[in-house]
Amino acid sequence: MNTCFFIGHRDTPADMYSQIASGVEKLALHGVTEFVVGHYGAFDRMAAKAVREAKWQHPEIRLALLLPYYETDTSKYGTGFDGIIYPEGQETIPKRAAIIRANQYMIDYCDFLIMYVSHIGSNTREFMDYAQRRFQHTGKPEIINIADWVN
Repeated sequence: MNTCFFIGHRDTPADMYSQIASGVEKLALHGVTEFVVGHYGAFDRMAAKAVREAKWQHPEIRLALLLPYYETDTSKYGTGFDGIIYPEGQETIPKRAAIIRANQYMIDYCDFLIMYVSHIGSNTREFMDYAQRRFQHTGKPEIINIADWVN
């Protein structure tokens, strides 16, 4: 199963939605069947929406929610998720580092990474650097920075 993970700035502008949706469509057409998204900010909301809409044309794709903290009530994240990913060993990670660890886990696991990185000094940029180093050693994930599509 090919997996795509999303990472972007929580203040991603709404006009980036079409690029996110285009990236999802391209990957779905190339056999990506699992999409994983977090739940912190505009980018994550747009990514989840794009996958949900793509499921109409590609019913084989699945949308999973990445949780950095263990939770029993996930109803606050809305509907439309086919599953939840809670990384193994995550319960031992201090709360202040949980989001970082969960994102690194997914970068290590995924085949494709759709990102929106426009701010140089940001955590999102640090994740892109981490993914690029990972790609040099393993050949994955393939990184798609949709910010490059609008320049």
